[in-house]
Amino acid sequence: MAHSLLKLKRVYDKPSHEDGRRVLVDRLWPRGLSKKDAKLTDWIKDVAPSPQLRTWFGHKPERFADFRAKYRQELASNSAVQVLLDFDDGPVTLVYGAKDPVHNHAVVLLEFLNSLQNRS
Repeated sequence: MAHSLLKLKRVYDKPSHEDGRRVLVDRLWPRGLSKKDAKLTDWIKDVAPSPQLRTWFGHKPERFADFRAKYRQELASNSAVQVLLDFDDGPVTLVYGAKDPVHNHAVVLLEFLNSLQNRS
């Protein structure tokens, strides 16, 4: 994915041509959204945090620093990360369902992927 532009977007925001490949990175399907309206290219459930970590975090901002560290540990040994790294056909938008645009797993995933790209 060295040449791809990575972006984040809520899955509920209107899809656009600039999104390129739209990849849902949540383990659970977003509530109230049809597959047609989501306009996804891929859904990679296994790159999301483990159910135990997601439940523990509970979208509580005060737990985000610890969540970030724990999720990065999960990502370091997660083979699903490679699927994202193998996309090399233009922009990739990681889409997620969380309401908080700052304290969510997709933010951590983007940071992690960018750190891998910067190493190569």
